[in-house]
Amino acid sequence: MSVVLRLTGVRLRRGERTVLADVDWVVHDDQRWVVLGRNGSGKTSLVRVAALYQHPTAGTVEVLGETLGRTDVRRLRTRVGLASAGFADLLRPTISAFDVVRCGRHGALEPWWHTYDDADRDRAEQLLERFAVDHVAGQAFATLSSGERQRVQLARTLMNDPGLVLLDEPTAGLDLVGREELVGALGALADDPGAAPLVLVTHHLEEIPPAFTHVLLLAEGRVHAAGPLATTLTDDALSSCFGIPLAVTRRGERWAATLRR
Repeated sequence: MSVVLRLTGVRLRRGERTVLADVDWVVHDDQRWVVLGRNGSGKTSLVRVAALYQHPTAGTVEVLGETLGRTDVRRLRTRVGLASAGFADLLRPTISAFDVVRCGRHGALEPWWHTYDDADRDRAEQLLERFAVDHVAGQAFATLSSGERQRVQLARTLMNDPGLVLLDEPTAGLDLVGREELVGALGALADDPGAAPLVLVTHHLEEIPPAFTHVLLLAEGRVHAAGPLATTLTDDALSSCFGIPLAVTRRGERWAATLRR
């Protein structure tokens, strides 16, 4: 195993508010992590720090063997795949799904900033096909359904063969069919032995794909618990993290949580 992400004593403050407090977290290259926590617990901020788009107030961030503050962050970002609602908002509405994916080669938002060759075109087409959105390649990103936009973003994260993939609530806004399709796609990706380590942020245990291995529970900006899913995701740990009595169940490869009465 090798370390792909290490946060040590990471703290993030915005004004008088502490968003992340003394976060220690290590992700190895053979792991697939899910990050759970209530709204406002710091999950998105944690992902932004890991993706090198947010500098912490204190602490050390190491990504793919390089340390934030001692490396060219623009170059390093191209080695990290990121999909989030915030990123989708940065895209020009009329940009095609194909170009959204192709631009991932350089971590760009527009195709005219860089030069692309036939290998880049082939790679983008293969990824669109892999996530079953090749039929919308020529369509404007803004005209796609929520599920199609999420799968296009997922395809983009793999365009540059990243060493780490970060997914911030990719199922948000999807209906049941769209959610299950995306969970299935993420499960297949997580089960691929050649895939990059994954970090998935979600609110719901039902959205944890099969083949995910570890969980980080975040509460009020602090690591509440972290470790293997099977031993860390317990009734007591989840209940104290969310502040309500919850029962954790597992049926086959899928997880669920219900209110205890």
